Amino acid sequence: MSTVDNRIGFVRGAFVPLQDAVIPVMDRGFLFGDGVYEVTAVIEGRLVDNDHHLQRLNRSLAEIGIANPFSIEKWTEIETEIMRRNELRNGLIYIQVSRGVAERAFQYAEDLEPTVVMFPQFSKVQSNPIIETGARIITVPDLRWARRDIKSTSLLAQVMAKHAVKQAGVKEAWMLDGDIITEGASSTAFIVTRGNELVTRNLSQDILPGITRRTIIEIAKRHGLTIVERPFSKAEVLEAAEAFYTSASTIAVPVIEMDGVCVGGGVPGPVFRSLYDAYLQDVMTLPASIS
Repeated sequence: MSTVDNRIGFVRGAFVPLQDAVIPVMDRGFLFGDGVYEVTAVIEGRLVDNDHHLQRLNRSLAEIGIANPFSIEKWTEIETEIMRRNELRNGLIYIQVSRGVAERAFQYAEDLEPTVVMFPQFSKVQSNPIIETGARIITVPDLRWARRDIKSTSLLAQVMAKHAVKQAGVKEAWMLDGDIITEGASSTAFIVTRGNELVTRNLSQDILPGITRRTIIEIAKRHGLTIVERPFSKAEVLEAAEAFYTSASTIAVPVIEMDGVCVGGGVPGPVFRSLYDAYLQDVMTLPASIS
């Protein structure tokens, strides 16, 4: 199995050891954060929700005017080869696409060749001990730009939020616009009301259209839950029966405390557990990309 030191990535059209990979200084992704990214979980050799992740990548690229360099089939082929070369059975595959290389100027030519970088990370996302105990989280002001629906590589506000998370000794930060939760620093926020409604914010330019969010909602519908897509407040979180967050890198994590105040009785709830277990059951019905 590959390690941090000898992972093989796909950089500017070639499979190369990451320690030897080179990106030009004049790449607009480095100079301006002018690019987007995507991440797909790999569970037991299976690319999870991959078509939806690649569709979101295509949407993000279109929203900022970068031509998608590959078809879904070609992206999947490269991802599978990364899995094979790195013996990756559990972890993540990241895709980053920048507008390309040019002289530093805010304006850009329309015919730049996009820079593509892909790399694996190793983690068993389906075996996170925090699932059993629940996560403590904090809230932070949402300092991001107005197009949060684009999965931009410009992540300074999220970096600041995650540093606050580290300093507070918790697991995640939920971002506040006034008293309204937008989403997590790297996740989608959910609550379960005392009336047993599953609530998450409606899709708009204010939040990223989470792929795991989408799948969890589909599973909740199969389970007969009432799903309400609307903004909710910090006060509603503290009054909720349950709260949790979702992302490709964590699947879903129950929230037991926010800003030092107990949430949902301080233990992971049954709605979270049923959705999480059903998600993993669905994953294991997917065909494996590598054995």
